[in-house]
Amino acid sequence: MAAGRRVRVVDLEGGQVGDLFAYAADDPRERLSAAHTRSETSRLFPALGEAFVTDRRRPILTLAGDTSPGSHDMLIAACDPARYAALGVPVHRSCARNLDLALAELGLEAGTTPQPVNVFMRIPVEEAGRLRWLPAESRAGDSITFEAAMDCVIALSACPQDQVGINNGRPTPLAIDVL
Repeated sequence: MAAGRRVRVVDLEGGQVGDLFAYAADDPRERLSAAHTRSETSRLFPALGEAFVTDRRRPILTLAGDTSPGSHDMLIAACDPARYAALGVPVHRSCARNLDLALAELGLEAGTTPQPVNVFMRIPVEEAGRLRWLPAESRAGDSITFEAAMDCVIALSACPQDQVGINNGRPTPLAIDVL
């Protein structure tokens, strides 16, 4: 995506989490960093108009719109084969594998899976600091829109997680629209 373009992620059926990743187009070793974004915004998730930054502290995306109830997460790692093996399902699709396959189509390689922006994912932090894994509250047609602050590569995985309740046990498709 060119700087200034917008991308919208739409939950087509409701209740679906998506793992969003972004890389600098001129150097894919630079990527969106949840940890750096939290330190820049002093929030668990940016507010409208605030930037997501890279591991080099440069703005890569800006939160431009959100029609969902607003639950999004930047704490939970992307699901991966080790996560499913620990859940007793050694062979299962994962967001980490989906990212690898999508980048390979572009001739790119992630190396390690970065912390995603988990759109529509509801992981509240309780008073004692424990995390709760709750079903996504997004409804059919809810969307979140990002504006590219730099030329970047964006990848989205409709999370295939069906072992914990985040997708109501029933993963469904997401749409990604470049505006």
